[in-house]
Amino acid sequence: MALGKGAAYSTSVLDLLLNATPIANIADDTATDPLTSLYVSLHTASPEAGNQTTSECAYTGYARVAVSRNAGTPKWTVAAGAAENAEAIDFAECTALSSTATHFAVGSLTAGAGVVYYCGQLTAPLAISAGITPSFAAGALDITED
Repeated sequence: MALGKGAAYSTSVLDLLLNATPIANIADDTATDPLTSLYVSLHTASPEAGNQTTSECAYTGYARVAVSRNAGTPKWTVAAGAAENAEAIDFAECTALSSTATHFAVGSLTAGAGVVYYCGQLTAPLAISAGITPSFAAGALDITED
């Protein structure tokens, strides 16, 4: 027999991680040094089995984008066990080299081998070359709690 999470709990887990909204009597964000931001990254293949550096784009100018965790002003819209970015996520302009992003991830560090909390495939590959500024409109990145 397979068991899964309840819909309300799945929503609560997403809200806790992405927006720092406590789960009453289970989890809160009162750690001594809680993460105040999570970092969205672009990848040329799935980083699911690795860390934030796995297949990460490396065009000149690239940097992960910080998205703050704040229950008072949530940056992710969370409902029914799913989340999407509530605001645009804008990466730095490519000034040289190129990459083709096929995946995105939400992880723990601004640089280096951080933990990948969620990752997913883009709807279509994103060719990035000099002069291109990758951006995702509000609602473009979807996350589900399975």
